[in-house]
Parts: sequence; structure tokens; C-alpha cells
Amino acid sequence: MMCGAPSATQPATAEIQAIADQVKSQLEEREDKKYAVFKAVEFKSQVVAGRNYFIKVQVDDDDFIHIRVYESLPHANKPLALTSYQTHKARRDELAYF
Repeated sequence: MMCGAPSATQPATAEIQAIADQVKSQLEEREDKKYAVFKAVEFKSQVVAGRNYFIKVQVDDDDFIHIRVYESLPHANKPLALTSYQTHKARRDELAYF
């Protein structure tokens, strides 16, 4: 993987679901909303001074949210951070840098 360039879109894995689950409460707090469904569908990653994850999350039958999660380098020992998100997305919407 080249530093700075996002990877190709890939199907979400159990690891990506775990990352999404760890920042779910941050999103719920920002949106002042609880999500009964929170299923990672696909993702891209980007190597920076750490790693950005761009994750498409299904939150209802036809409603998706794109989240960007930052994972710091191991020596920083910081928790995952929800750095940005986009609501009102559809399954067909491309997962792009935001």
C-alpha cells in the first residue's frame, strides 16, 4: 500500500466491524441518536501518520453512513477517533475520501 493513497474498496471484515463498533458511541453522541443497526459493509484504508479507515455502515434497511476513523500509531497509545462522517447515504454511494 502506498502512503497517502486510499486503498481500493474492500468488503468489511470482522476487524473493520470491531473498529466501527468502537466509535459507534462517538457518532451517537454527535448525532444525538441511537443506532439499533450498525453494520460495516465495506471500507477503504489510508496510511498516514497512523491509519484512516473510511467505512460504509448500514444503519437501517436503506440508510447508510460513511465514517472516517483515525487509528494512531501504536506508540501514541490513543483510542480510535471518529474524525468525520457523512449521513443520508445509500448502498450505491461510492465510499470516497472526505
